[in-house]
Amino acid sequence: MKSTQIYILASLTSLACSQLIALPLSFKRLTPHSLWNRPEQQPIMDAVSPALPPGQGNPGSGGGQGSVILSDVMGRDRSINIFAGFTRDIESISRRLDNSAQNSTVLAPLNSAIENLPRKPWEDPADYDTLGADAYEGEDGQERAQRNIRRFVEAHIVPSSPWPKNEKVKPIGSNTQAWWEEKDGVRMIQPGNIEVVSIASTVANGEVWIIKGVRNY
Repeated sequence: MKSTQIYILASLTSLACSQLIALPLSFKRLTPHSLWNRPEQQPIMDAVSPALPPGQGNPGSGGGQGSVILSDVMGRDRSINIFAGFTRDIESISRRLDNSAQNSTVLAPLNSAIENLPRKPWEDPADYDTLGADAYEGEDGQERAQRNIRRFVEAHIVPSSPWPKNEKVKPIGSNTQAWWEEKDGVRMIQPGNIEVVSIASTVANGEVWIIKGVRNY
């Protein structure tokens, strides 16, 4: 009887261990892109500052205090996780957001704004005109797509924080100046009249502003 109980106990222990070991293997199959799109994923609470409506707080107050930086908070809000993923894919931008000595104001479009674009951020009509439907096939096509994504992301990174109202600044990689103004208590990015939904995070090297539209890129 005792030997039977020992055998059953050993079998149950072995089964439990196999299940524990199998769990991390399933996680290894998840890519960052699949994690961004998981609807059940809950955002981490922003311990630095709550999301503030544009009209509240000190406008353009700039970087916060402490050791938390932009790269730490970009993935916290699920409503901008598409753009957050793009910033991780572009090495130069990823390094900037991870650098506490470089301040930035990140203008992060809502997922819905990116999804409603007439073309994908990695597409350029000029590429299709020149190369046809296979413009993004193969290694050369991937390089073109990466270049276009970089241009899209750079158009939404203002190399300044704090960013005072009406101060004109050229976003990274852009020849066109951008600024913001207030209309009826709402921040609007110009040119383009793009509404700022909220200030999602204020950290040591800048701020993340969630915007309703997409800047011209």
